[in-house]
Order: sequence, then structure tokens, then C-alpha cells
Amino acid sequence: MKNLTVLVAVAGALTACGPVKSTANILDAEVQIQAARTAGADKLAPYEWTAANLYIAKAREEVGYSDYQAGVDFAVKASRFANEAREKAMSVAGGPDTGPNP
Repeated sequence: MKNLTVLVAVAGALTACGPVKSTANILDAEVQIQAARTAGADKLAPYEWTAANLYIAKAREEVGYSDYQAGVDFAVKASRFANEAREKAMSVAGGPDTGPNP
């Protein structure tokens, strides 16, 4: 009986991991996308900006179908592209990271 209780507890914990992990990754990607938007990536890095937005939309879709691992994978890609978009936009705009050092 004790083994059955442990098995049920572990199974319950594992089923809760998918939604939590996917939600955390999607929120992280949304923060990265907002940072890219603030840097002007929609105009200065359109390829990376578009990719980030398409990947976050796909991540939300997959989570809606309860395919949490696919949602995590797409959210991670969205974060990566959003970060690249932000960095590219900052370098194109002559942000603080690319200016001459006094």
C-alpha cells in the first residue's frame, strides 16, 4: 500500500510539471519579446522579431493542445529570437553596448 501511495504521489507531481514549466517558459519569452519591442526590434531586426512572435504564438497553441513539451520548445526558440532581435536592434541603433568607450 505504501508503494502505491508513493507511485500516485510521483505521478501527480510529474503531471503538474508540464503546465508549470511551459507557463514559465512562455512568460520568459514574453518578457524577452517586450524587451525587444522596447529596443525597436520590430523595425530594426524584422526577421528575428517576426520569428520570435511566430514561435510564441505556436508555443501558446501547443500548450492549448496540452502538448507541453512542444510548448516549452517553441517558447525557448521565441526567447532566443527575441533576445537576438533586441541585441541586433541595439547594435543597429547604436545602443550603449556599441558606443565608443571614453
